[in-house]
Amino acid sequence: KKGEKIAAKNETWFEKNCLSEDCAADLSPWSSHGFSKFTSHLALGGVRNVSLNLTISNAGDDAYDTNIYFNFSREVHYINFLQREEKGISCMLVELDFLKCSIGFPFMRAQTKYHLSVLFDTSHLSGENETLLFLVHARSANPEHDSTLHDNTLELSIPLVHEVDTAITGVVSPTSFVYGNSVDRSRFVQLDDMECSFQPLNFTFQVINNGPSRLPGSTVDIRIPNRLAGNGADMFHIIDTQVSEGRGNCTWHRNPKPCTIPQDKESIFHTIFAFFTKSGRKVLDCDRPGRACLTISCSLSSQAKEEATSIDVRMLLNTEILQRDSSSVIQFVTRGHVQLDDRAVEVSTGLPEEISLVFEALHSQEPRGYVVGWIIAISLLVGILIFLLLAVLLWKMGFFRRHYREIIEAEKNRNDSDESWDWVQKSQ
Repeated sequence: KKGEKIAAKNETWFEKNCLSEDCAADLSPWSSHGFSKFTSHLALGGVRNVSLNLTISNAGDDAYDTNIYFNFSREVHYINFLQREEKGISCMLVELDFLKCSIGFPFMRAQTKYHLSVLFDTSHLSGENETLLFLVHARSANPEHDSTLHDNTLELSIPLVHEVDTAITGVVSPTSFVYGNSVDRSRFVQLDDMECSFQPLNFTFQVINNGPSRLPGSTVDIRIPNRLAGNGADMFHIIDTQVSEGRGNCTWHRNPKPCTIPQDKESIFHTIFAFFTKSGRKVLDCDRPGRACLTISCSLSSQAKEEATSIDVRMLLNTEILQRDSSSVIQFVTRGHVQLDDRAVEVSTGLPEEISLVFEALHSQEPRGYVVGWIIAISLLVGILIFLLLAVLLWKMGFFRRHYREIIEAEKNRNDSDESWDWVQKSQ
């Protein structure tokens, strides 16, 4: 005051206790155990939380204002962090996809290690990316040599896998039908400009995703035995396929000749013999070797948990081909199988991933008109031949060459002689 000096000057000396001349730090974050519970993959929808275990070490001088920065997807939400020991660690969410953790404020001691676990919510992952990626970067206010900066950044990733439990069910209508010449043709379907009689068949398959994750996509293969013999004609003609709500499409090999009538190259005697021997059951199954089958491949889009997708198939069966077979019952075994997308893993709980549908074609067991006529004619001919054969056998045995008149007269004379002798004895 009044021109007097009121300022004071003081000097404080700080000790430079550093291992290097520039007090450089050497930070290195690393993950000792990765993700604590899921080291192979992360099941989308089935795992709600994931814990990131992290260790940061300082091999240099004391690092002032040390921080760890986390970058991650916006679909992942930060929950909390845990530290093994109370060492002044604190975390703050700067943005939705950016986390900042302060380590050992105000500084991190040299030659020390800090451990922390950061918990994230993964229940909102959509699965559009194949991996869940975390970028971890460590930085402090101290300088750091260029030769040691390469280990300041850590990249942690875990594959994202859709764990699903798929099941397939199905029905076929009708489960059996009767065919043959005696069956009214109005019961069958006739296509325009075609002579064949077709039996309509309707298949309905349903693919169910029981979770726990969303099914990104699947393929359903439907196999139907298409021929009675390896070199025979195709029996089935597909009219239409439809996936519920347009959530997929189906492809198949179209039959260029749906109306094929086999030509009778065999004799009438063989036809009659086939009628009398028409018995037994023939099973047509695509799982048996050498069986020609019609395959319908349906690609389905994604399915949420507990969601079902239906596949409807309408087709026709050419009954003209069936009538040339010698079996009284022809059994068709149709199989459907679900194949998952490469991004999905099947977690089986006993539900079937393959189904078999069975329907039967029953012959009416009534012959054609000309077969009946030939059967009657041949029966008469056989009867006459048998009668002539018996006559010849009897003639050969001398049945027609016996002297019946002499035998009868001799028998009569013997009877008269016996009566005369009996009367003489009574007179005496």
